[in-house]
Amino acid sequence: MAGCSRGSLPTWMTAAASRVDLTGGAASPPHLGSSSSPSPSSSSGPAPAAAADQELGMFERALSAAGAAFVSAIIVNPLDVAKTRLQAQAAGVLYHQPPQMAALGPDAILSEFKCSPSCTRGLILGEPVCPPDCFQYKGTLDVFLKVVRQEGFGRLWRGTNAGLALAVPTVGIYLPCYDIFRNWIEDFTRSNAPGLTPYAPLVAGSVARSLACIACSPIELARTRMQAYKEFRPGVKPPGMYKTLVGVLSPLASSSQNVQNYRALWTGVGAQLARDVPFSGICWSTLEPIRRKLLGLVGEEGNAASVLGANFAAGFVAGSLAAGATCPLDVAKTRRQIEKDIEKAMRMTTRQTLTEIWRSGGVKGLFTGVGPRVARAGPSVGIVVSFYEVVKYALHQRQTS
Repeated sequence: MAGCSRGSLPTWMTAAASRVDLTGGAASPPHLGSSSSPSPSSSSGPAPAAAADQELGMFERALSAAGAAFVSAIIVNPLDVAKTRLQAQAAGVLYHQPPQMAALGPDAILSEFKCSPSCTRGLILGEPVCPPDCFQYKGTLDVFLKVVRQEGFGRLWRGTNAGLALAVPTVGIYLPCYDIFRNWIEDFTRSNAPGLTPYAPLVAGSVARSLACIACSPIELARTRMQAYKEFRPGVKPPGMYKTLVGVLSPLASSSQNVQNYRALWTGVGAQLARDVPFSGICWSTLEPIRRKLLGLVGEEGNAASVLGANFAAGFVAGSLAAGATCPLDVAKTRRQIEKDIEKAMRMTTRQTLTEIWRSGGVKGLFTGVGPRVARAGPSVGIVVSFYEVVKYALHQRQTS
């Protein structure tokens, strides 16, 4: 990127976008307001833009990331519900309840089995009802339509509270740690091994994501179960995050190994790490060069909107590619976390789960829900990266004013 002018680009963007030189060396960004290329001597110390980025502390970075995660989690939650329902259905979760004539009154039966216009109708007690096939999900849009019709519009945001409880600490750990680890690794490799500098985003992203996943795995478990299961009893509110986690531990309450029983809250953490660490490595190693090239095209005419657009576009592409590549591991994670036999779930391994999915569904089974997963990840990463940089900028401006 040497030779590209960054004259009007804000320091909060040039710092994030200019630290890695994919040709094998490290490049520090030029002085703000200068149209000249960085001199070779500039690599001996951080430029003002990088220094400005490093001035933000852990709290400011975490606050920026948490705000980004909050916005993203609300916007993309319906796609997360669709993805989880499709994967749970493939694992054998039923979304219809066989009528129990002795236990339920006719009103309960009829209200639960009312047909959608596209269903072939049957009759129970003279009223049109639909067969179980009408409750099978056939794709992302079909999930949206059936959830809205059968459970209500609000169910598309099922698990949003858990998603927010997950997103804020996860991203609040993840993005600040990524920023800090990346800066440390780039500074170290610039002085000791310049050829390794291009791999700084990959390593930093993988380590930061591992820390975030382990810390927040119980909340991810609760969210997956909340989104996967449907409440069949009329008028009964589905369990929230706390009750869902209590339900995970309840079958183990009679065991004398109380401390070890809490390991059940980390069910599927291995599959989650196997999914998220490669996701992070692919995402950041793709996002950084795309973002740098787009910002280089902006040049002197860049403004806040074009810089945000470059970040969103880079995040969208990187998130979509990473989500598609890691979809089989996401299917394995979902299958392990929705397993109701907790002891069985704790014995399962990611490799065994992937083998089972391959034998039962082949390639199609491994990529169940890939559509909504990619559709969710692209905008989500774009929103998070863009919003994160905006809040960092606002905090930096407040500190310097």
